[in-house]
Amino acid sequence: MRKNLIIPTIVMLACWLAGCSKSSPVNETVPVPVLAAQAVVTNVPVRIDPPPVGHVMPFSSVTIRPQIGGIISRIHFQEGQEVKKGDLLFTIDPRPAQAALEAARAALARDTAQLRNAKIQFDREQKLFDQKLVSQDEFDTSRATLDELTGSVAADQSQLTNAQLNLEFTAIRAPFDGRTGSLQFHEGNVVKAPDDTLLTINQIHPIYVVFAVAERYLPVIQREMAAKPLGVTATYENLAGPPPHGELTFIDNSVDVTTGTIELKATFANTDGVLWPGQFVQVALTLSELTNAVVVPSQAVQNGQNGQFVYVVKADQTVEQRPIKSGITLDSGTVVETGLSAGETVVTDGQLRLAPGVKVSVSGSRQPVTTSAPTNAP
Repeated sequence: MRKNLIIPTIVMLACWLAGCSKSSPVNETVPVPVLAAQAVVTNVPVRIDPPPVGHVMPFSSVTIRPQIGGIISRIHFQEGQEVKKGDLLFTIDPRPAQAALEAARAALARDTAQLRNAKIQFDREQKLFDQKLVSQDEFDTSRATLDELTGSVAADQSQLTNAQLNLEFTAIRAPFDGRTGSLQFHEGNVVKAPDDTLLTINQIHPIYVVFAVAERYLPVIQREMAAKPLGVTATYENLAGPPPHGELTFIDNSVDVTTGTIELKATFANTDGVLWPGQFVQVALTLSELTNAVVVPSQAVQNGQNGQFVYVVKADQTVEQRPIKSGITLDSGTVVETGLSAGETVVTDGQLRLAPGVKVSVSGSRQPVTTSAPTNAP
């Protein structure tokens, strides 16, 4: 009796298993939805990784101090204003200096007249002395008077020059094009020369960005800089528009032994004024350029037990697991040195559900990588 019950049960179980096995191929034929992108060929700039942080410095900076004391009678600019070389900034009350100049002129005129008279007297004494009509004493006195007045006139000329300079110093002018800072003194204040600081002017067109890199980059920087100008870009949070471009213009003459870094300086035209003294910026120094590099979105590169790989979508919409060797990375892409050709389609999202030979359905694609994205040095 038991044998009769067991046999139908086995038959039913076999039928159920057969039904399940028939449904499996149906599930395997359902394509896996993925995102994909094509590998592209482009030129990729090689830059230092991680990007160094730099700070912005004025091209030139000067502290304006008075060369003559007095009362500030007028200020000819507004705080923060752009000024040109030679623009009048301050006027210190010129009346005392003007009076001193007039006094120096009068003293020079007086002593010059006395010198002319002394010269006439000396010439007369010279003739009389030659005729032995005056004594040696009288002749020597006449010559001493002439010499004394000659010295007085020279001193008067020096005093006149000094007085003219002091009068010029009452008008304080900008030494170069730049932007003014905050005022430390105002009209009516008495200033003392040369201790008081009136103003600081910074030249910001052009402007410097100073940054430091690890000393291991020094040989390649020197080699590349000897061959061509090295481009530098600077960016910061909330920057509107493209990052400004500059050029590396200075390598310090020694390595900092405490940090193992070398200081560099880049010059930016900064015509639009997006860089400001004291600002911290992210610096990208372009060392060289990889030409005709194959680039894929970084999301396509996977790490496996045997190294890195990508899933390549073949013509029949199945995927192939392709081992690759990757190079430098971009903000949005990775250079593939070997294992992939330009134009091949790689999966960028949905790899967890894939295996070699699985059929896929590409439901979207990512934009190709562009050369505007920053890259990293190996």
